[in-house]
Amino acid sequence: MAIIEKDLGIKLPIIEKFYSIQGEGYNTGKAAFFIRIAGCDIGCDWCDTKFSWNNNPEWLMSVEEIIEIASKFPAKAVVVTGGEPLCYNLDLLCNNLKKKNIKTYLETSGAYILTGSWDWICLSPKKQNPPLNEIYNKTDELKVIIQNANDFIWAEENSKKVNANCKLFLQPEWSKFGEIIDEVVEYVKANPKWNISIQAHKYMHIP
Repeated sequence: MAIIEKDLGIKLPIIEKFYSIQGEGYNTGKAAFFIRIAGCDIGCDWCDTKFSWNNNPEWLMSVEEIIEIASKFPAKAVVVTGGEPLCYNLDLLCNNLKKKNIKTYLETSGAYILTGSWDWICLSPKKQNPPLNEIYNKTDELKVIIQNANDFIWAEENSKKVNANCKLFLQPEWSKFGEIIDEVVEYVKANPKWNISIQAHKYMHIP
């Protein structure tokens, strides 16, 4: 039964849920309820949430329970992140959030079929498991993690695929921040279509 419920999106493996401030990208500084869905096979070596890669049947929560919790907070906004949340069907989750007039925000690598109805999609593409082509036109924000100089090439390749209104961000990889930030700054000065995303929540010492 648990497998069927998970596949239909009736239950989702929630490894973290918390009310906080968005710390990255275009919506930095805004309050939201965060849902971190467990399970990811993208395998970024620099991932700062490797604890979310695994899955456990004990983490399954019903969509009804998730929405009941999310509804209690002042900011009527839910950020769905992972792991890789698109490993699961998110239609029911989004539909029921919208019935409560809660806005939906997605953080994804885009490597899986898009489900759910979203007010904002942040695409963070990964070289080892690139996005599906169909997500690019639906993306509101492209956020590329910069670990080394080669990542600028990857960023430009992806920027050519998104729609004209998509916001473009380069984000220094946290563990390499001191080594790469100057290069990111100079790159954005030379290529001002890009913005810099800094993981502000880590400076604020909040989730």
